[in-house]
Amino acid sequence: MIEVKDLTKDYGPIRALHGVSFEVREGEIVGFLGPNGAGKTTCMKIITGFLSATSGAVTVDGLDVVEQGAEVRRRIGYLPENAPLYADMTVREYLTFIGALRGIAAADLPDRLSKVAQTVGVSDRLDQEIGTLSKGYRQRVGLAQAMIHDPPILILDEPTSGLDPNQIVEIRALIRELGRDRTVILSTHNLPEVTATCNRLIIIHRGRIAADGTPDQIQAVHGGGNAYLVEVLPKPDLSIEQVFRSLQSVQAVSAVDAPAAGTLAFRVEGPGEADIRADLFYACVRNGLTLVGLRRDRADLETIFQRITLS
Repeated sequence: MIEVKDLTKDYGPIRALHGVSFEVREGEIVGFLGPNGAGKTTCMKIITGFLSATSGAVTVDGLDVVEQGAEVRRRIGYLPENAPLYADMTVREYLTFIGALRGIAAADLPDRLSKVAQTVGVSDRLDQEIGTLSKGYRQRVGLAQAMIHDPPILILDEPTSGLDPNQIVEIRALIRELGRDRTVILSTHNLPEVTATCNRLIIIHRGRIAADGTPDQIQAVHGGGNAYLVEVLPKPDLSIEQVFRSLQSVQAVSAVDAPAAGTLAFRVEGPGEADIRADLFYACVRNGLTLVGLRRDRADLETIFQRITLS
């Protein structure tokens, strides 16, 4: 649905994007993740037509962002980091104004406004001035303006910036709900944001794509190999380390500190990305071992993000 090819953006002598390429398929909720200054907002603005690229191309639903910009914008709802709200308007006045700008027929606008207000949870605030709303409700109004024309694609730039923890939970839940029937790109530097909301992550660092995939895929590639932590109860006269070494699917075994008193723990490495948990389980069964714990030994996403973006 969205295809970005070799996107480059220069601000004078500073290159913000270096040949960025990725695709977003219909129905995905994609987290566009990176530290401040990584190029996230620049990329989002180029996709939405707010900025022009120095080189490269972006197509949305097969339409070129530059050559067919008006058609592209009809398909996209955009919530910038600082939502373009007018504090002295009521929510109803503002959404009516935005709907008219979006070309919605006057006869259809009240019904569309009512539906989008219900979707984002501001139906009971329609006649309240925006300047008197809490930050959380203002963000909901920002989402409403992005959705007023019922676009199939939503691009959200730092949608929970400045919200309190309760408001963050509410907006995350709303984004997940919106993603059921739309394609969503969520730009943020907040890792919990994307892990709680998105089914795919794209990590950008210094204007380049550093990682792309599901959380599991990114952990598999950047999380330290195909290793498992096995925790068992001791068994006299049995070399447990040798039990695991004897398996054909095992490449290396090392004893590690046990997480609980009275148990033994081992780090077992397998080949490539083959899942060897079943082999480890049945080895324990055959040798009468009590298996206390078995899990992949991979760096968590926060650690991976730090490795990538601090390098």
